[in-house]
Amino acid sequence: MLEEVAKTIARYSMFQPDQRVGVAVSGGADSVCLLHVLRDLAPRWNLRLTVLHLDHQLRGDESRQDAAFVRDLAAALDLPFELQETDVAARCRATGENLEQAARAARLEFFQRLIQAGTVDRIATGHTRSDQAETVLFRFLRGAGTAGLAGIRPVTGDGIVRPLLEIDRPEIERYLGERGIVWRNDSTNASTVFARNRIRHELLPQLTRDWNPAMAETLAHTANWAQAEEAYWEDELARLAPAHLICEPPAVLLQVDRLATLPLAVMRRLVRRAVEWAKGDLRGIGFEHLAGVLELAASTEGHGRLQIPGLDVFRSFGWLRLAPPAMDNLDNRNYRLPLPVPGAVQLPGQKTVLLTELFENTNVTKTSDDVYNGWVGCLDWNRISGSLEVRNWRPGDRYQPVGHSGAEKIKVLFHQGRVPLWERRHWPVVTMSEAILWARRFGPAAGFAASPGSRPVLGIRETGG
Repeated sequence: MLEEVAKTIARYSMFQPDQRVGVAVSGGADSVCLLHVLRDLAPRWNLRLTVLHLDHQLRGDESRQDAAFVRDLAAALDLPFELQETDVAARCRATGENLEQAARAARLEFFQRLIQAGTVDRIATGHTRSDQAETVLFRFLRGAGTAGLAGIRPVTGDGIVRPLLEIDRPEIERYLGERGIVWRNDSTNASTVFARNRIRHELLPQLTRDWNPAMAETLAHTANWAQAEEAYWEDELARLAPAHLICEPPAVLLQVDRLATLPLAVMRRLVRRAVEWAKGDLRGIGFEHLAGVLELAASTEGHGRLQIPGLDVFRSFGWLRLAPPAMDNLDNRNYRLPLPVPGAVQLPGQKTVLLTELFENTNVTKTSDDVYNGWVGCLDWNRISGSLEVRNWRPGDRYQPVGHSGAEKIKVLFHQGRVPLWERRHWPVVTMSEAILWARRFGPAAGFAASPGSRPVLGIRETGG
């Protein structure tokens, strides 16, 4: 047992010399075995161990007895002990998480608090190859891809390691039994109310008996295979994502024509990464959601919309945008602000600043792209007789840009300019009373545009977008 675990630790570089290691001990066989094994192996790396226990407060007196058992075990081994008590049931009520999600989140918060405080450098947990097999089978039944089938990672980016991941549960119980080491049994582990327990006590034994005597090992090999695949894709996505995903937090944009040139496997991975960046996680996202996004991207229609858990996905012209649903509500869409001359206004909901400045001399030409010393959109100041405002475009807005024979609906200009739907919502226009004098990209209104002889000229431009 010791040499097998030592090989696993070395294979995955779980520990560095002189590290402080928190050993998560529930009181069950796996974690008790982990503690004893690491206590014996610690001199090889000069590790300093601390025993950690989280009381979930789910089983009343039984939970308190588990905590007392682990405290006494730490004392018997002359090791420091850290206890955290968390009312997981109350957390479920507050967050809407199920018990398994809430308990896992509470454990991770406990572990991260200790790492961030410098109490420990690593957290070792007692996950075994049997846990790996159950996890892979559970995720397969739920329709996971290779990311899910990778199962339990030997080492995670947040400092958690699993030294027993290549040891089966029966080996652990034999090891403890031969040495007379006692442990506690969690009564909920026998309940078939939980899906994972039904897999452990019913489905996996049946598959082992009727289909493959080495089923646990086979499933663990599947996880190992999938982990290598995921490591490869992580490197590939680090290269591909910056070239194909445009981050405008909290939104992520993709250009559908470029996406369509890629192999299906790459398209799926990029869309999955875009979902993760926009949503913050992949919780609730399945194969059918990624397939729906790709179907929307391949649509020949100009515009389309799809809702997946936690995200609104829009297609408009050649773009896909993934963003949280609240991003487009009316409360954060409409704005109307005074526009000082000269001056600057930060446009709400955008990174851009609208700048104004007066020029005494100009050589502007009367086109829709009036430019003077980098200023785009030049107005004849003498034709302006009131205060100016900047607001977002509203349905029904119309004006006559320079070069057009008559007034145009800005919505028509959007269509002609292939402006995506989500960009229109905050599109700035400059007004005097109700008259539109200038609009982003489409320039000044014909009746207010500067000519070569205008003195002075009002220049309008945007920066930072």
